[in-house]
Amino acid sequence: MNAISRFFGHLHTVNRHRFKVFVHCVKAGIPGHGLRHDLSKYSPTEFIPGVRFFQGDRSPNEKEREKYGHSFAWMHHKGRNRHHFEYWWDYDPATKAVAAVKMPSKWFVEMFCDRVAACKIYQKEKYTDSSPLEYFRRAKHERIIHPETRRELEELLVMLSQKGEKETFRYIRKNKNNF
Repeated sequence: MNAISRFFGHLHTVNRHRFKVFVHCVKAGIPGHGLRHDLSKYSPTEFIPGVRFFQGDRSPNEKEREKYGHSFAWMHHKGRNRHHFEYWWDYDPATKAVAAVKMPSKWFVEMFCDRVAACKIYQKEKYTDSSPLEYFRRAKHERIIHPETRRELEELLVMLSQKGEKETFRYIRKNKNNF
């Protein structure tokens, strides 16, 4: 794939993803989060590696990690976007180790919207309402995520899998401040 194809492919993927997240955020009752979602992906620090490692069927950050053992684009992204649970890590003063902090509700709901949208974008026609749950469970115990955040996210993903989007977003709108 040439550089121009990768450039427009990545730009199109980012734009489609942001639009899907916006639609989900509207359904969840947090439209402002959808408008601001992932704006850092247009910064040179994230966009240039996104183009360089674009494949179309998975995150360019995965390819960057394969090449270098880490992804500078991802480190930049997670440090600026509070809808990623990795943003909510801090040092525990008692243990002097990195620990997960429970995510505030508004960022938690945006994280759910982001995960569903990402599965739709990368899986395309193979997407089902079970896809986000399956993705989450593949590495569930390997992640540093607050236990309550993990439990609440899995509950929503199970609800999506069993009851579908309409019922899940209805539940989120009703309970969005209680996560």
